[in-house]
Amino acid sequence: GLVLGVYSSEKDDGAAQFTSAGDAFDRLVSGKLRALLSLCGPHLKKGKTRVFHGLHQDFPSVVVVGLGKKNAGVNEQENWNEGKENIRTAVAVGCRQIQDLEIPCVEVDPCGDAQAAAEGAVLGLHEYNELKQKKKSVVTPQLHGSAESEAWQKGVIYAEGQNLARYLMEAPANYITPLKFAEHIEQKLRSFSNVKVHIRPESWITTQEMGAFLSVAKGSAEPPIFLEIHYSGGANTNDSPLVFVGKGVTFDSGGISLKPSSGMDAMRADMGGAATVCSAIVTAAALNLPLNIIGLAPLCENMPSGKANKPGDVVRAKNGKTIQVDNTDAEGRLLLADALCYAHNFNARAIVNAATLTGAMDVALGSAATGVFTNSSWLWTHLYKASILTGDRVWRMPLFEHYTKQVTDCPLADVSNIGKYSRAGGACTAAAFLKEFVTASHWAHLDIAGVMSNKDEVPYLRKGMAGRPTRTLVEFAARLSQDSHN
Repeated sequence: GLVLGVYSSEKDDGAAQFTSAGDAFDRLVSGKLRALLSLCGPHLKKGKTRVFHGLHQDFPSVVVVGLGKKNAGVNEQENWNEGKENIRTAVAVGCRQIQDLEIPCVEVDPCGDAQAAAEGAVLGLHEYNELKQKKKSVVTPQLHGSAESEAWQKGVIYAEGQNLARYLMEAPANYITPLKFAEHIEQKLRSFSNVKVHIRPESWITTQEMGAFLSVAKGSAEPPIFLEIHYSGGANTNDSPLVFVGKGVTFDSGGISLKPSSGMDAMRADMGGAATVCSAIVTAAALNLPLNIIGLAPLCENMPSGKANKPGDVVRAKNGKTIQVDNTDAEGRLLLADALCYAHNFNARAIVNAATLTGAMDVALGSAATGVFTNSSWLWTHLYKASILTGDRVWRMPLFEHYTKQVTDCPLADVSNIGKYSRAGGACTAAAFLKEFVTASHWAHLDIAGVMSNKDEVPYLRKGMAGRPTRTLVEFAARLSQDSHN
C-alpha cells in the first residue's frame, strides 16, 4: 500500500496540490491519479481520504489523504505546530485504511516532515490486543523514498516510546503488577550499556524511611517496588542529571475511601506517570541523547484491607514531615512525597514529576493539555516549547501560597493530604502538597489525569490509554541536552 498527502487548494476550482512524493507518483502513472481525484468531486478536506486500486503494480492500493493548508505552521492560539499535527493525523488515517484492507506493508509519503509522518503512522496503527484471539492485521509502515530517512527513524523512536507507555497503561493490573512493571522496563533497557536499572524491594524502601509510600503499599498483597533507572548519556557521568519521577500505582481502588465501581477498571492506568517517564528514558537511550537522566518510580497498589491506611491516620514521610491521611484516595501524593525527597540526593539540574494525580485536573483542562505546576520559569519555557513541536500540549497552573495554607492548616500533622476546602482547587492543593517536599529550585509537577486516556480527541491515537505526554518529555530532554552542548 501507499499513503500520499494532498494539500487543500487555496481556490475552490484549483487543481489538487500534491506533495513532491504525490507529484512523482502521478507522473509515474501518467497523470491518472490527478485525473481520478478530479473526477471524485470536491477537494479532499483535512484528514479525509480517497482510495484507488490498480494504479501501479508496486502499489495495488493507494490512499490519498487531505493535509489541510500547505503552509500551516505554529498556531499561536492553539499552542502547537498545526502543520505537524495535520501530517500526524492524515498519515494515521491513511495507514488505518491500509490496515482495514489487510495489506501487510505501507509506504508513507513524508509530506515535508518525515518525523511527524512516522509518528502519525506508528501511533495511529498501535492497538492493545495482546489478550485477544482475533487480532487486527499487523501493518509495517516504512518511508516512501529515501530523502528523509534519519528524520523518519527519529519519529519512529518517539512514537514507539509513547506506544510503550500506552502498552503499560492499557494492560490489566493482574498483568502489570509493581514487579512486572519494573521487569518490563528493565528488559527494554537491557541492551544499553550506559543504563543501570535497580529494582528496589520493600526492605530497601523501609531502610530509606519512606513511610508515606509504605503506608499506601501496606493495604495490598502485592509488595511495593521502588524502580530506579540511571541513564548516563552525558559526556561526563558526573554532570548533574535531569531527574524524572513518576507515580506508579498499578491499580487504585481508592483504598478505604473506595472509588465508585463505575470506571474503576481504568485505574489500572494510575501508573501513567511512571509509564510515561520510564518510556521517555527508554526513548532517550534509543536516541542516545547526550545528557544524564535518572528515573524514579515508586510502584504499588492502593487497596482496601485490614492493613490499609484509614482516614485520619498520620504517617511520616522521608523528610520527617508528618502527613494526615484524610482521604486514602489521595494516595499518589504520598508516594511522590517520598520519591521527591529521594530525588534531592542527585544534585539534579531539574526534577520533573508526572502523575495521574487529580480528577480536578481533568475537570479543569479535560484532555486538551497536561497541567504543569512549577517553581521555575526556565523549566516551564523548555516544557512549553517542547510541547508546541510534539502537539502534546502543556498549560501552566498556579502554585500560589493561597493553596499551601489549605494543606498546612492541619489539626493532627504538618500537612494534610487534601485541601481543607475539600474539592475547591483540587489540582492546585495537590501541587501545593508536593511543594512541601521540594527544595530544588527547578521543579515541575505534571498532572496528567486529564490526558490519561483518549476517546476521539487526538485523531492519531485510537480509543484507549494515551501514553501522553511521553513525546513532550523526550523533546524536553532533547532540548536540555542541546542546552548542555551550547
